[in-house]
Order: sequence, then structure tokens, then C-alpha cells
Amino acid sequence: MKYLIVGLGNIGAEYDNTRHNIGFRVVDALADAQGAKWEDKRYGFVAKTRVKNAELVLLKPSTYMNLSGNAVRYWMQQEKVELQNILVVVDDLSLPVGAIRMKQNGSDAGHNGLKHIAQMLSTQNYSRLKFGIGNDFPRGMQVDFVLGRFSAEDEKVIEEKKLVAAEAIKAFCLSGIQFAMCHYNNK
Repeated sequence: MKYLIVGLGNIGAEYDNTRHNIGFRVVDALADAQGAKWEDKRYGFVAKTRVKNAELVLLKPSTYMNLSGNAVRYWMQQEKVELQNILVVVDDLSLPVGAIRMKQNGSDAGHNGLKHIAQMLSTQNYSRLKFGIGNDFPRGMQVDFVLGRFSAEDEKVIEEKKLVAAEAIKAFCLSGIQFAMCHYNNK
């Protein structure tokens, strides 16, 4: 089976390690753990690896967050990946820092990356792994918060939880969404 694992984020040094780029960091952790190497390809950076009988195509779109759907649709078609085998890793303001919640489908919850993916795929029925970034910001400061960096204390949590998220991705590929949700949500 082939899977497309998409980590959402924005390219460019100014966005490195921002809260909005947690999707990139999670797929980077998975690629590192698997010894997979990134290649600069059309619409993004791609790394391929295997976990037992599952072939994983890891993707970090280079389209910027608001146009992530272009990369997802292209690589889904290019690699002939079924919709149920797509997993999008995304930051989530409604979850505490480091909390993980896998979902089989759902709304974009105001996230522009998810909104564009749903637009390009003509459905919201794709799986996602939401990674909590917290929401400790004053009213009207959401953009600055999301594009800001984690505190040193939060970074310690991120370093540990991105590895848990990588394991959740492998569970999704090997055992399915229900198993992964039961074993990794809120871990």
C-alpha cells in the first residue's frame, strides 16, 4: 500500500520552527527516523521510505500554506495514492502544546491550508493529524502567535511529541485510522 503523508508549513528561513510549521517538523522527524532523504521536486520537498509493507511518500509543500492543495492533489495523482491513504499533519490552536489528535475527516476549522486542500480535492474526507500549538495569545494577535516560535519550555515538549506523532503516522499506515486514533489521540 502507498501513503501520502503531508506536513503543512511555509517555506523560507523566516518560517523555520514557527508554530505554523509544526507539520514540516513532524514529517522531518519521521524522515530522520527512517533515514529518508528529501528531494526538491515539483510543488514541494519529497522523501520516500517504507515501513514494513507500507510505502510512504512524505511531502512538505513548497506552495506556502494557503496553496497546499496544489501540492497534495499533484502528488496524490503522481503517486496514485487513494484518498483514504492521505494523512495531513497540521498545527491546531485548539489543542494544548504537543497534544495529538488524529481524525478521519472534518472541517478546516479556519485553517487555510486545510481549506485549500479540501478545495483542490473536492472533499474534506481525508485524514489529518492535528498537532497542538496552544492558544496563549491576546485577542487579535492570532497571526503573530501562529507565525511565532515556541518558548524554550514548549520546545522540550515539541521535541518529544513530534516523535510520538511520527509513530502515530506509522500506525496509521500499518494498522489504519481507527487503530491510530485509539492508540495516539491525546498522547
